[in-house]
Amino acid sequence: MTEQNSNQASNTAQNIATTYDPSDIERKWYKVWEDNGYFKPHAAEANSTATPFTIMLPPPNVTGSLHMGHGFNNAIMDALTRYHRMQGHNTLWQPGTDHAGIATQTVVERQLGEQGITRHDLGREKLLEKIWEWKEKSGGTITGQIRRLGSSVDWTRERFTMDDGLSDAVKEVFVRLHEEGLIYRGKRLVNWDPKLHTALSDLEVESKEEQGSLWHFRYFFEDKSLKTKDGNDYLVVATTRPETLLGDSAVAVHPEDERYQHLIGKNIVLPITGRLVPIVADDYVEKDFGTGCVKITPAHDFNDYDLGKRHDLPVINIFDKDAKILSEFDWMEKTGVPVTKTITAPESYVALERYVARKKLVAEAEAEGWLEKIEPYTLKAPRSERSGVIVEPLLSDQWYVKIQPLAEPAIEAVKNGDIKFVPEQYSNMYMAWMNNIQDWAISRQLWWGHRIPAWYDDAGNIYVGRNEAEVREKHNLAEDLEIRQDEDVLDTWFSSALWTFSTLGWTGDAQKDAENYFLKTFHPTNVLVTGFDIIFFWVARMIMMTLHFVKDEHGKPQVPFKTVYVHGLVRDGEGQKMSKSKGNVLDPLDLVDGIDLETLVQKRTTGLMNPSTAPKIEKATRKEFPDGINAYGTDALRFTFCALANTGRDIKFDMKRVEGYRNFCNKIWNATRFVMMNVEGKQVAQTVQPELWELPEQWIISRLQKAEQAVKLGFETYRLDLVAQSIYDFIWNEYCDWYVELTKPVLNDENVSEARKAEVRRVLLSVMESALRLAHPLMPFLTEEIWQTLAPMIGRGGDTIMLAPYPVAEEAKINNQAEADMDWLQALIGAVRNIRGEMGLGNARLLPVLLQNISDAERTRIERIEPLFKALAKVESIEFLSLDQEPPLSSSSVVGQASVFVPMKGLIDPKAELARLQKDLDKVQKQHDQIAGKLANEGFVAKAPPAVVEGEKVKLAEFADQLGKIKANMEQIANL
Repeated sequence: MTEQNSNQASNTAQNIATTYDPSDIERKWYKVWEDNGYFKPHAAEANSTATPFTIMLPPPNVTGSLHMGHGFNNAIMDALTRYHRMQGHNTLWQPGTDHAGIATQTVVERQLGEQGITRHDLGREKLLEKIWEWKEKSGGTITGQIRRLGSSVDWTRERFTMDDGLSDAVKEVFVRLHEEGLIYRGKRLVNWDPKLHTALSDLEVESKEEQGSLWHFRYFFEDKSLKTKDGNDYLVVATTRPETLLGDSAVAVHPEDERYQHLIGKNIVLPITGRLVPIVADDYVEKDFGTGCVKITPAHDFNDYDLGKRHDLPVINIFDKDAKILSEFDWMEKTGVPVTKTITAPESYVALERYVARKKLVAEAEAEGWLEKIEPYTLKAPRSERSGVIVEPLLSDQWYVKIQPLAEPAIEAVKNGDIKFVPEQYSNMYMAWMNNIQDWAISRQLWWGHRIPAWYDDAGNIYVGRNEAEVREKHNLAEDLEIRQDEDVLDTWFSSALWTFSTLGWTGDAQKDAENYFLKTFHPTNVLVTGFDIIFFWVARMIMMTLHFVKDEHGKPQVPFKTVYVHGLVRDGEGQKMSKSKGNVLDPLDLVDGIDLETLVQKRTTGLMNPSTAPKIEKATRKEFPDGINAYGTDALRFTFCALANTGRDIKFDMKRVEGYRNFCNKIWNATRFVMMNVEGKQVAQTVQPELWELPEQWIISRLQKAEQAVKLGFETYRLDLVAQSIYDFIWNEYCDWYVELTKPVLNDENVSEARKAEVRRVLLSVMESALRLAHPLMPFLTEEIWQTLAPMIGRGGDTIMLAPYPVAEEAKINNQAEADMDWLQALIGAVRNIRGEMGLGNARLLPVLLQNISDAERTRIERIEPLFKALAKVESIEFLSLDQEPPLSSSSVVGQASVFVPMKGLIDPKAELARLQKDLDKVQKQHDQIAGKLANEGFVAKAPPAVVEGEKVKLAEFADQLGKIKANMEQIANL
């Protein structure tokens, strides 16, 4: 090592703080990375031959802050991105946020409501201005959080689903699909939120178990001569929703139910309305559930709607958009057929809210004698995720995507392997959904979102186009013809379905798209990292839309991504889903920066949909976190997420794991400081000199190659849990616990040559430097901070570890013999340490060791590594015994075929040891005698179960064995 390098080593050690404080380094390094453009694709646009690697950040909703699921997802994506970036790939991780239609509008409307203002008071334009203002504030919060998590996204390419370019892509896709006949407007059943006045996707509906009732009503036959098998002139139907009786179209029974076969095709008189309703047969009905008779209301139940289509039943909508009873029911003669007539509602029910109508109907049934009974019943209530009200299946005019033509290529792409799911089992879930897919309702009755590019005239004609001018020109409309744009907006999933290509600047113009560097270089993307809960809502729709609209240079449809890595959901330590209503939500940044108890309680109990749960949540929080949450730093949290990232299973988030990995960060920090302090001012070899390696160097270099192989395999198979485990095991268990300790005797021995010491110092530094690069994708801040000071000491240049080459295993450096030898040495040292512990001897005392049944090869090995063995096991002397030699009284252990003895004489106080053993003997004797007395009791043996008696006999034998061993030890010690 030159004088300059020696001084640099000394300064380097001093530059690293005594203790590891993540808050000091995280913000510093992220700013350096971002300011220097390290997150951008590093290859030149014009002539890059580097392999591209692309991940699209699943856009978080611009409605607040990131949760643990986002933290988990980001940790996985960033690890993959940093890994490929260090491999020299032309890497793009593109960030962005989703406008989150209903979620965002609800938040802003709630804020306005606190001021006594409704959206209708403001009007559409003013409300949108308010939402844009809120989006700018909230979006900044989210991007700040992503930065704090260390995510190396290319911020210069940040996108928002309502950016101009993305909005143009949405209109382009809508218009084209409409022109192809794949988008249409129709009256269908949707999830309707009576409070927010909009259709909802299934993902926006939460089904929760609630206590309700099951009402049993009598429906009398039209023909008074008809009877059931029981002799009744009526059928009994059970329902959890009495008010929908007004819209019944039939009563269904199972076709093989002998009780009702003679009634199929007959009519009943629907109570209150007096309408005639047919009895139909359908195997949807369960014969053994309830009475086996089911009321069918196609306009207010999805299953009933499907049954209604099979039997050509009329569809009768009884509710308005507030879920109040209409004055005239909307009537369709058959499902899917436009309205042909109306039917007047019972006058006394008009304008009643659905639950008020329920009470009135039940009371009327009871008074008139057609209420059979009421039973308590547990049901799954579908509630709007945003408003909390019960969702109403409602017949409504909506825009739809005809999905089957789009689904077929998307199914084939997975079948033929163009897209792979990891783990593979999720392809089965995908296929099950896709093979039973229904047309997609894409319109939402909101103001925030992509407004549907359709216009109407007073005659009800519909015109679709990219803008009004195009509509007028395309349809040759007169200038004075008044047309108005559709008030609805598109489902958020419609725009996010275009995410992989719209964010890269897709226009739909073939020539422009072919000249678009980012589109042609980074599409298709390599991997999508997501949870299983949105495979259908997002993943499937991205596949369908991308295959339909994006083509490669040969005109072949492109997939949006080649791999879908599906991870589980983050649950709390009890395995419960994290939710604000349960009060078990953790903010990832609270684990990074720490939070005091009172602030945590306030966060968890503020803004609850049900404020009455606040005391329970507060109590649970105080019990779980009596001292608040410590600051663990980003690296410890990220490493925890990766260590928990098994393939597809939900994970229980354990705070002890975070604490453990914070300790791991400390271990790396302190080990590095120790190493650098022990090489500062000393000679460090600048070239590799393997001829100076001995077993420790041969072993640690070999183990490094194995660790690099395991990490590579883990990344390639998306087993980040195995990546984390391999890194942890190598750095902590092998490098810190063994190699660093093995170097101390060498570096402190005056008889060892300076050349060997210099090489050992080089190996110490170079292995740690490689380990830092190995761990960087999972722990970016800690590794960058240390690497910046350590790497120059071994002559490795570069501005950042982010762009340093990722370690690659070299087969030639794997030394299986050295690993086997080291395993034997570790076991030998472990045996002596165990004996020391069993004998209660302190670590400072040097022990004599006797070895027996040692082969010639093992003896030669021990003689070669004797200084290491003596230093690490704190051994004073080594003596080899022949097989026929009787060892003195010793504490012993076995390593393979070898026996290890540590003589007791001179190491223990016989008098004190006998006193200790006598106490043990008295205790065991008492336990032995108690059981012996119990077994001598004939009454116990006769009355106790045989298994209990047998168990007591086993215990007696165990105590007898212990007594024999203690007495033997006492006899030996008495002879010392």
